[in-house]
Amino acid sequence: MPNVVILSGSPSATSRTDVVLKFVQSLLERENITVKYVSVLDISAEDLLYARYNSAEIKQIAKSIEEADGVIIGSPVYKASYTGVLKALIDLLPESAFKGFPVLPLMVGGSKAHLLAIDFALKPLITTLKGRATQGTYIIDNQIDKENSLQPITDQDIQARLNNDLEEFLQIIKQTKPITA
Repeated sequence: MPNVVILSGSPSATSRTDVVLKFVQSLLERENITVKYVSVLDISAEDLLYARYNSAEIKQIAKSIEEADGVIIGSPVYKASYTGVLKALIDLLPESAFKGFPVLPLMVGGSKAHLLAIDFALKPLITTLKGRATQGTYIIDNQIDKENSLQPITDQDIQARLNNDLEEFLQIIKQTKPITA
C-alpha cells in the first residue's frame, strides 16, 4: 500500500491551506493510501528556531519522509513564496530528503497575482531536495469554504484540477513503487 507524507507549512491553526490538505488526506485515505500528516504547528518552535536537526522530532519527520512513496507539500503564499516556518523545517531535512519520488505542491493565495509562486518558489525547493515536482495546484482563498471539510473547494474547475493533479501524483507513485510479494 502506498505511503504519503503531507507537509503543511501553514503557521495558522485556522488555515485554508490545512483545510485543503486535510481534504486531500481524506481523498487519499479513501483510495487506501497511508497518510502521515505533518504540520509545522506540531513541531517544537525551539527545534525550528535553533535548527535542531538532531532532535528526535525532526529525525522522526525525516524518517517518515524517507520511508514515503511520495510527499504533498502545502503552504499559504506569503510575500510571493512559501512560509518562513516551512523553510525552517525544510532546512533541517537531509539534502536528498525527497530522493526522486513525486512531490505534489499545493499553495493557497489571496489572488491570482501569486499563481506562479508554485513554479518560482516551491518547485525549486522541491528540486533542491531531489524531489520530482508534479504539476501542482494553486487555490485562491475565496475558492475555499473553511466550514465544509467534506468539500471545501467551491470552484469546480479547481476541484477538477486538484483531482487531476492527485491522479498524476498517484500514477507516478504506482509506476515507481517496487512490487512486493
